[in-house]
Amino acid sequence: MSQTRQGSDAKPLDSQVLNAEESAAFKAMKQSPVRIVQIGEGNFLRGFVDWMVHEMRRQGKYDGAVAVSQPRPSGKAKLEQLQAQDGLYTLIVRGIEQGAPVERIEKIAVFGEFIDPYTQWEALLALAERPELEVLVSNTTEAGLTYQPTEVSLDKPAISYPAKVTALLYRRFLTFGADPAKGLLLLPCELIEGNGDELKRCVLQHSADWQLPEPFMAWVRDHNRFLNSLVDRIVTGYPGEEAAQWQERLGYDDKLLCSAEPYYLWAIEGEAGLESKLPFQAAGLDVVWTGDLKPYQLRKVRILNGAHTLMTPIALLNGVSEVRSALEHPQLGPYIRDAVELEIIPSLASEMAPAETKAYAATVFERFENPYNRHRLLDIAMNSISKFRARLLPSLEGYMSAHNGELPERIVKALAHLLRLYKVRLVEDQFAGERFDGSDYTIRDDRTALEFLAAAWDRYEAGTHDRTQLVEELLDSDLLWGKPLNGIPGLVEAVVEQFKGMKEETT
Repeated sequence: MSQTRQGSDAKPLDSQVLNAEESAAFKAMKQSPVRIVQIGEGNFLRGFVDWMVHEMRRQGKYDGAVAVSQPRPSGKAKLEQLQAQDGLYTLIVRGIEQGAPVERIEKIAVFGEFIDPYTQWEALLALAERPELEVLVSNTTEAGLTYQPTEVSLDKPAISYPAKVTALLYRRFLTFGADPAKGLLLLPCELIEGNGDELKRCVLQHSADWQLPEPFMAWVRDHNRFLNSLVDRIVTGYPGEEAAQWQERLGYDDKLLCSAEPYYLWAIEGEAGLESKLPFQAAGLDVVWTGDLKPYQLRKVRILNGAHTLMTPIALLNGVSEVRSALEHPQLGPYIRDAVELEIIPSLASEMAPAETKAYAATVFERFENPYNRHRLLDIAMNSISKFRARLLPSLEGYMSAHNGELPERIVKALAHLLRLYKVRLVEDQFAGERFDGSDYTIRDDRTALEFLAAAWDRYEAGTHDRTQLVEELLDSDLLWGKPLNGIPGLVEAVVEQFKGMKEETT
């Protein structure tokens, strides 16, 4: 790779920047059939799945390319940036591996096509007509993999991700009939338990809603593989504060520069024979085909992701912006570690051996302290309500079950600060909150949920609700938590008490 010093005059990354070897690989990729359709243009898939596809191609183990599409209209800008860079981006892998520092830099080239589903709906559906298409992969966040009643979307863009998949599969069924060989392998990477099962459930519900024929639904059930999977890698995305240094070092300007840690794991609930479609292990990648995903799922979602969700509200409100800084903070660091050791791990005692969970937690904290990771808490904060529901609410309930109804104080503290984080107001079509020091931040989440939270806080600020009534209203919401939480003994009172102890008085 060129290390030419060009500073602010560096040319933008595109296929003209590639050296001879990279150019040959890029041209070969562009001539390859699209075997994977990817719903999701964000950092995680580019630092995880797309890097794996690139690695398989580099080793000559795979001959497919990826067609990428964004799940939300807001992703249009990033999709256009990918197109402007000919689908190329740079992945920086930095961290500690087997006790030694490592740094690897690669230009990734896997995207053969770019499709905006909101302006090119027919082009997205037309992918289903290609006999060589085999795989659909996605990451639309936990909030994206949900069923939302939707008008029939066979000839107009579907908004929700499952509705898009339904329309895509129906076009494939119409093209190839009930041919068992033309079913797809669907690999959702959203961090919810049973993500493949949930996607299948949503697709079948949309099929029923749209009164699609029973032979189609039978084909979906019997000949498409909706695989549950668990992904594990910290992908911190664009290294904003270091962007100028990287541009100078690389000799080109990459607007989609992406950084990730060395550690990664993809556990997929499926048979090893699926290697014929995706030869991960043949390429030496750390992908596990397993008959039981639950142990991988539990420890990852409850410990690593749970710790992220636990630390984010209190850290952001106190002006801490990154994961590593939170771990190094004299008060927050011990709070986070104690919450994992004394509340989250004990909540798993009936399902996993404590020695195993403690060993995994130790690796998690080592990864959090990676000096190269600039993992921004505002990025982690996206969709924090659904993340708490999936990651920390089970730990709260599991802890209470194991401790005769006692509430886990540190998780309750995280919940109280989460509610305070969502003390938001609408500003120019975005929802803004205010830290304890008065500075603003923007919250990204389901708009209906944000409107509900903003209205509840407005009533409190206007004096029509006192603090207890505010907490009761927020915890009683099926919209936020999937079920009312007011029935958990003592929870309302404990959250109210936590509000009293916050740096900023909420009365």
